[in-house]
Amino acid sequence: MAVIAVAVGIGFFLLSLAIGSPVSEGFLFAIGVTVALVPEGLLPTVTLALALGGQRMARCNALVRRLDAVETLGSTTFICTDKTGTLTRNEMSVVSAWSSAGLVTIDGVSYEPTATIEGEADAVANLTRCAAVARRSSTGVATPTGPGEWNLAGDPMEAAIDALWQRCGAPELAPVVRRLPFDGRRLRSSALTASELCVKGAPDAVLSRCKYSAATQEALHVMASGGLRVLAVATRPARPTDATQPADEIERDLELVGLLGFRDPPRQGVADAIARCRKAGVRVGMVTGDHPETARAIAAQTGLLNSTGRVLQGTDLPEDEQVLGALVDVDGVVVARVTPADKLRIARALRARGHVVAMTGDGVNDGPALAEANIGIAMGRIGTDVAREAADLVLLDDDFATIVVAVEQGRATFANIRRFLTYHLTDNVAELTPFAIWALSGGRFPLAIGVLQVLFLDIGTDLLPALALGAEEASPHVLDRPLSGRHLLDRGVLIRAFGVLGPTEAAFEMTAFLTACWVAGWRPGDSFPTDSALAAASGAAFSAVVFGQLANAFACRSTLSPPWKIPRPTNWLLIGAVAVELCLLACFLYIEPLADLLGQAPPPPLAFAVAVSTAFAVVAADLAYKHFRTRTPQAPSPVSPAA
Repeated sequence: MAVIAVAVGIGFFLLSLAIGSPVSEGFLFAIGVTVALVPEGLLPTVTLALALGGQRMARCNALVRRLDAVETLGSTTFICTDKTGTLTRNEMSVVSAWSSAGLVTIDGVSYEPTATIEGEADAVANLTRCAAVARRSSTGVATPTGPGEWNLAGDPMEAAIDALWQRCGAPELAPVVRRLPFDGRRLRSSALTASELCVKGAPDAVLSRCKYSAATQEALHVMASGGLRVLAVATRPARPTDATQPADEIERDLELVGLLGFRDPPRQGVADAIARCRKAGVRVGMVTGDHPETARAIAAQTGLLNSTGRVLQGTDLPEDEQVLGALVDVDGVVVARVTPADKLRIARALRARGHVVAMTGDGVNDGPALAEANIGIAMGRIGTDVAREAADLVLLDDDFATIVVAVEQGRATFANIRRFLTYHLTDNVAELTPFAIWALSGGRFPLAIGVLQVLFLDIGTDLLPALALGAEEASPHVLDRPLSGRHLLDRGVLIRAFGVLGPTEAAFEMTAFLTACWVAGWRPGDSFPTDSALAAASGAAFSAVVFGQLANAFACRSTLSPPWKIPRPTNWLLIGAVAVELCLLACFLYIEPLADLLGQAPPPPLAFAVAVSTAFAVVAADLAYKHFRTRTPQAPSPVSPAA
């Protein structure tokens, strides 16, 4: 916009010289044109709109860390979400366990130390052994803080293991000599005691280092298909070299103790949130480190996995970025067993295909993927400091539905920026027109408004209504359609401002000016009218722009509906801003020092009536344009979320 303003100013300066105007007049004209094209109030308006959007998101448990992320959220086209804690509650409990002795079911409440355990005696005995080995290789615990309330220290899965260990009678545990913590490459954690090595981890990562039967794979398939998150637990006798060797060398020749199945129920409202995303044209994919069958089951329960979706594994993802992008660019895609490096590649591949990507993460290694995505979303409860620092948005409740609320507020902010952008640009047309007529007439037609009047229009009368438009509440239907245009200044805004509202306002502005001149006895071709008559005519033109913008403020609340049919509560800020605008107009016209400074005076009654009629003309032009858009199959511009 700055480049356009300066370029047009220079162009009109050269034009004024070409038609014989003095250099001083041409320079003054160029300054006026440039000032008229620059919406001085745009910067504070945009800043306030983004700040209000961020404030509204914070009330909905979505904390924005970068202000411009508010607008970017409104343009989101693909959400890559984790499973645990985002789609699910992250309230884990062990509900079943399998060993060579058979299946055991556990029925308990939350992290209570008591539960009903059902199964064969040998299977129950083996469950106790499995719980002890898993607890020995864990550090997370759950401690009661009140009736039915628990404080989790460490990973929720390990807290569930701690609860299982207590439900099995809390068998004695040998002291740990060496601990090998979990990492995203090994997908295992281990603890070495004086007599044995205790290992737990992802089934694929543990079973590959054990001898197991086909029955083990069948049990794993059944548990994962039921939506359970499965851990494999294994052990072996300790060796003298275990104290110094690296983890990969130690965690070998293991003996499988059993499989633990954890239930993490889906969050309430997730299915509705995913449905709203699809209605809004936002694709949703699951990117998780869990077993493919577990991920598939949860995706099916939440409605994420639809008829077009597919289930992929991180190990099978192609190296070529274009092929990867085409593979995962599907609504309902589920990518299981991913590493942080896979998440980074997925974000980069989707961005290369033109998507505005939102990526969730909580771990230390998720930082690069969060930074690569257009919107990095970190978990506020279970996320690490590294993930939160790399993110643009922090979910204070870790809930997927909060992401959708944030996208909704982002779209509302995006729509508000387009509202007051249309409002500002309409004013610019009316401000530029007097300078263009003056220059094209070779200075023989009086200048209807001056540079100071333009500045007072932009900053004095237009700023408050524009700020009020930036505070407009979200439309109830803001997520009911895909976002057709991702640019704020698109064809629809340009046509409406420069082709409909702006010319209407400019035409009545010049009509009010000519009416005041005609009342004073001036006719085109005569010498300039007296200074007092010219000041009154300039006051009429100034008033016409103010009244036109008054109506324009209400028209810009929607791109489809007339002001009295907008399905949102009344914008009281806008009503107050318009009242202030009218008071300022009265001050600029009737307080003599201010009027003299601006080079204007109160207009004659007939010219003032023409100025007032500008408001009705702008509303009529806006109604005709909206009628054309709603009745034409192919509208002249994409439907914006402001509708």
